[in-house]
Amino acid sequence: MSITPNVPPNVPPSNETYVYEPAPTPRWIPLGPLTLFLGVGALAYVGYSSRTQLQYALAKSNSHADVLSKELEQTNSRLASVRGQLDVTSQKLGLTQAELARARSMAQQIQQEQEDSDAKLVAQIGQVQKENETKIGQVSNDLTGAKTDIAATRKDLDETKKNLTTAVGDLNQHGVLIARNGEELEVLKHLNDRNIYDFKLTKSKQPQRVGPVQILLHNTDPKRYKFDMTVIADDKSIDKKDRNVDEPMQFYVRGVRAPYELVVMEVTKTGVNGYLSTPKETASGSSGAANSGGAAAPASAPAPAPANAPAAANSPAASTAPAGAPPRSQQ
Repeated sequence: MSITPNVPPNVPPSNETYVYEPAPTPRWIPLGPLTLFLGVGALAYVGYSSRTQLQYALAKSNSHADVLSKELEQTNSRLASVRGQLDVTSQKLGLTQAELARARSMAQQIQQEQEDSDAKLVAQIGQVQKENETKIGQVSNDLTGAKTDIAATRKDLDETKKNLTTAVGDLNQHGVLIARNGEELEVLKHLNDRNIYDFKLTKSKQPQRVGPVQILLHNTDPKRYKFDMTVIADDKSIDKKDRNVDEPMQFYVRGVRAPYELVVMEVTKTGVNGYLSTPKETASGSSGAANSGGAAAPASAPAPAPANAPAAANSPAASTAPAGAPPRSQQ
């Protein structure tokens, strides 16, 4: 193919020859197939990935559907069981309208009876409370009277205690309260500071038991209010000679810190009356008197007197000196 250029008519002909070369191929043309191949690969990957995800989601949905289906079957089974039990229960009850009406009537009757019983019970409780209040009032009055009596007794005891004589012991030289008659002896007992054993002894060759010790009375001199005796304690003999009435005679026993006190309140031709006072603490070892049978009880439960001794006088007059007698040495 040749191309003849258009030459104007007035232009003289030329001997020059023109040669035309074809245009070069563009550079992007070889990249086209490669781009197309990559695009197709990308589309294929995206399609495969989407398909895989859809398959996984579908499998998961199917599994969840299976679980729901099993739960639904279990629920239906439970409903069927409950329905069967309900039918059986309804058959067992078999309550008719008449029976229901009868049951309601009985319930109302029972309720009315219960209300009547409650009313009676409330009335009885009120009556009992009224009686109890009356009795409590009486008891309060009795307690008030008892308190008054106790206060009076305590006052009398305090006044009598003031009248007790204080004498000096022959061992520790300390002042001790002594009783000079039966009334004052009762005051000592009520003080409850020491154990009191009252006694009435006769002259004898054999010792006589007084509480936890034994006493042997030798001589008495009622005119001079004197006497001689021996106290046996802890296997020891303690002589008390030429002693006076109302004189506290003290002696110690093993295991006891405070002394025992022996007081004679009355002297007669044949014997003496008095008491033994011991501390509340007990001796750790047995005394000599205990060898013959143990200690006697305190004055609240005095030991029995020996067979050859007369009974002890309980009245205060029995513990006082004879009428017209001279004053006691310790009064």
